Amino acid sequence: MKISTCLVVFAIFSCNDLSSQEIAQWRGANRDGIYNEPGLMQSWPVDGPKLLWHFDELGDGHSSAAVTKDRIYTCGTIDSKGYVFAFSPDGKLLWKLLFGEEWTESWPGVRSTPLIYNDKLYIISSFGKLVCMGAVRGNIIWTVDLMKTYEGQNITWGVTENLLIDGDKLFCTVGGTKNNVVALNKDNGKLIWSSAGNGEKSAYNSPILINLAKRKILVTMTEKSILGLDAETGKKLWRQEQINQYAVHANTPIYSNGYLYCVSGYGYGGVMLKLSDDGSKITKVWKDDIMDSRMGGAVLLNGKIYGIGDKNKGLHCIDWKTGKETASDKLNQKGGNIITADGLLYTYDESGEVTLLKPTATGFTKISAFKVPFGSAQHWAHLVIKNGRLYVRHGNSLMVFDIKGS
Repeated sequence: MKISTCLVVFAIFSCNDLSSQEIAQWRGANRDGIYNEPGLMQSWPVDGPKLLWHFDELGDGHSSAAVTKDRIYTCGTIDSKGYVFAFSPDGKLLWKLLFGEEWTESWPGVRSTPLIYNDKLYIISSFGKLVCMGAVRGNIIWTVDLMKTYEGQNITWGVTENLLIDGDKLFCTVGGTKNNVVALNKDNGKLIWSSAGNGEKSAYNSPILINLAKRKILVTMTEKSILGLDAETGKKLWRQEQINQYAVHANTPIYSNGYLYCVSGYGYGGVMLKLSDDGSKITKVWKDDIMDSRMGGAVLLNGKIYGIGDKNKGLHCIDWKTGKETASDKLNQKGGNIITADGLLYTYDESGEVTLLKPTATGFTKISAFKVPFGSAQHWAHLVIKNGRLYVRHGNSLMVFDIKGS
């Protein structure tokens, strides 16, 4: 599809640079759904926490919020065009920037969440257009059409990768047979390395970076595989087969102390892999088919993995070491996403309910819940917590709640 080159900017902005260097990305600082936010409310009022502000003109999509100290960013699709929106902490729209054509077929809208790295913002469209812009003013710095430049293959429901940066490298899973995963220079978009990976299409996955003593490993999931690549060179170190219906592997892997957990939906479940000390090899430790989260992620808390099932409906808790289920509940019957902060679990299900839960020795206890009051279409955007605020996206609406209670 031809990408429009027309740029439309509605800007009210400061000429100053960002006051501090920050990174805001998918599922928190370590991309694991853990938000390091102490002093949060341990329960909510009957009607839910206080709504501070909401914006209801985002258009279609399930892009989550990316939040820095003085900006909130998200994306939406209006009349087939994808836009980045930037807000002040009090909800004032600072600017709105058109970055290209967006998905209008099944489940229309922007899929990916903006990545903020210091003074730049990065976003990838569902058609594989990669855009770098200034995070303060919303000015385009560079763009790359990944599909055209690197012979990538788009997938059934469009590219849904949440981008990752390490040093000068911006990693992208193109999904081509030759250029399967690439590392581009974050400042100019030029190629640093290209990996053939396993030559498979991408699989809606957002990668992680594992820092070992001897090397850094990029872990991503493609059509039929979990891949471990040397982050410096792109060399494929290992592959673990992972095949499910529709080749959807939308959950970001979780790493802790030499072990890697990858979970997929449609009844597949999760697999635990042990990495060798240098990361060059893996050993399969266990496999479970209980917690088959489709795209809601999972979190590791106190030696337990918590997630919401797809075919196996409900909220599940499994042991990190053994893969055995320790608890389940009929909450979240329609699926949903999960994060954690200040020792508690937060879920957002497809009925529009946000729930606060307390982990226990045997499972979890529901503390509070509320239904989101605004928005339309799917409840697919993941929850975000920053500076004592809970950010909830529902289709065309972004809602911000006070969960500090101060």
